[in-house]
Amino acid sequence: MEESSPTAIGAIETRKAHPYDAEAILAAHLDSIRSIGPRFYSSEIVDAWVAGLTANVYVNAMEGGEVFFIAVGPLNGESAVLGFASHRVDDDQDGASVYVRGMASRCGIGTKLLGLAEEHARANGAKSIKIQASLAGVAFYQANGFEEIGRGEALLMTGQSMPCIFMRKLL
Repeated sequence: MEESSPTAIGAIETRKAHPYDAEAILAAHLDSIRSIGPRFYSSEIVDAWVAGLTANVYVNAMEGGEVFFIAVGPLNGESAVLGFASHRVDDDQDGASVYVRGMASRCGIGTKLLGLAEEHARANGAKSIKIQASLAGVAFYQANGFEEIGRGEALLMTGQSMPCIFMRKLL
C-alpha cells in the first residue's frame, strides 16, 4: 500500500497506520483542529474538541477495528504525519474521517487519504459512508462526492457538542 507522490510541499508517502504511529497521528490531528477549526468555531469549542485527545485514543480505535491511513512527508526538515483518514463500522454503518495539518491542507493529501479509506470500506462490503462533518470539513467532503443529509451536533470527548453536518456518499 505504500505509495509516494509529489505535492507542493514535497514527496508524500501514504500507508496504513500502526499503533506505533499514534503519537504522530495525534500531532497531526491537534494541528488540524487548532489551525483550521478556529475559522469555523469559537475558541471554547476548539478547546473542547482537542480536550481528551491522546495517542491511546488511536491505539484503542485500531484495536477496536478502526483502520487508519496516514500521509507522511516533510515538516520543518523532518519526516512527519501530515494527515490521516480512518474507516470504521459503527452500528452496521460505515464511517470515515479525514484530518490534515493546516500547512498541508489544499494540496490533495486529504483527497488521497479519503480515497484509501473509501477503498478499504468498499473492500469490506460497504455501499455507503456516513460522516459527521465539522463545519471546517463540509466543503472538502462535498468536493469528494458527499451530500448533506442533515444538520445537528457532534458529541465531543468532553461531553460538549459542536455543530456538524451529517453527510453520506454512496460507494
